[in-house]
Amino acid sequence: MNGENIVLGVTGGIAAYKSAELVRRLRDAGADVRVVMTRGARAFVAPLTFQAVSGNPVHTELLDDKAEAGMGHIELARWAGRVVVAPATADFIARLAHGLADDLLSTLCLATTAPLIVAPAMNQQMWSHPATQDNCRLLEERGVRIIGPESGSQACGDTGPGRMTEPSDLVAALMTPPGAALADRHVVVTAGPTYEDIDPVRFIGNRSSGRMGFAVAAAAAAAGARVSMVAGPVRLPTPPGVERTDVRGAVEMRDTVMRVVRGADLFFGVAAVADYRPRQQAGQKLKKGPDRQHLDLVSNPDIIAEVAALEDGPMTVGFAAETEQLEQHAREKLSAKRLDMIAANRVGRAGTGFESEQNEILLLWPGGERHLGKGSKRQLARSLVSAAADRLRDRESIETRTDQDSRPASG
Repeated sequence: MNGENIVLGVTGGIAAYKSAELVRRLRDAGADVRVVMTRGARAFVAPLTFQAVSGNPVHTELLDDKAEAGMGHIELARWAGRVVVAPATADFIARLAHGLADDLLSTLCLATTAPLIVAPAMNQQMWSHPATQDNCRLLEERGVRIIGPESGSQACGDTGPGRMTEPSDLVAALMTPPGAALADRHVVVTAGPTYEDIDPVRFIGNRSSGRMGFAVAAAAAAAGARVSMVAGPVRLPTPPGVERTDVRGAVEMRDTVMRVVRGADLFFGVAAVADYRPRQQAGQKLKKGPDRQHLDLVSNPDIIAEVAALEDGPMTVGFAAETEQLEQHAREKLSAKRLDMIAANRVGRAGTGFESEQNEILLLWPGGERHLGKGSKRQLARSLVSAAADRLRDRESIETRTDQDSRPASG
């Protein structure tokens, strides 16, 4: 970050005390930092603190006679190489999403053409509220990069997602281009349910909304990958940079996946594929008849197991949606299908899983595990994609060393 100009916006949350450490670490990385504080931020930390650690005057007011004589907010907007808001409160995120500009920081964010990065920090319930999630989604669609929040204990006594990402991790994220983790990679994602038709009116299906799969596809595209998504019947907008193919049943999904997965680097099997389909589909609507009807079912193809068994196939990440014995069933699936990694999530309870914006994931792989915690599906998708990218690099490094060791010695 040598010589980079960073404007750090600090808003009114208890995590503002961490921002002084963030300034120090940004300067250690070589950045020149100027701090803009909202009125709420000044209730938690004095401007003099940030002046001391940044070595620059702190900017606080939009309508400051001395600063605005030279259009100070425009000067700052032009000076910035990047604008980082940490912590970003729910209120600031809402005002930014809706284009309000009633103080120096919000005006600066609208006036700059520099990349904007936001590090949310708030109570876990505020973070989980649909209004906050919608505002974050809108900002991401406009190109704003959101880092965090993390899960853990909070100043209010609650535990959950909402903690500001630690300064050292924020600096590491800022030093890693958002599109670098999977640059030049081909990623295939399945998403949503499959519908297995009984007749032209009825089908066998499940309650998958497709949100998790779409979030994974969006996160992979944001990480620089070329993403092919095979989506079941859902009504969700296609994430930017994602090539989408819509299917209905499991057989159609299988055929499409096997066509696009050849040569792929990474496969995420997020779709909730039906295990069975009717042996025969009636050509006309079945009329009501006897009190009891028997439906003859046959097994659907096991798409993810088939992908995992491909010679020179992609690294394969599966999902295990369970209502009980989550870890046990997920480990059994990881082994039986010979997957590289599996994301276990509990469904069938309020607040997470199907038909919810929230999820909770336990990530497992042979010899390791990581609890991603509870959070929005977008947040968890970013964490999952990052972890998978790390494992992919590790696997390729091992394969490279193995190839080198197996070569005959020369001479």
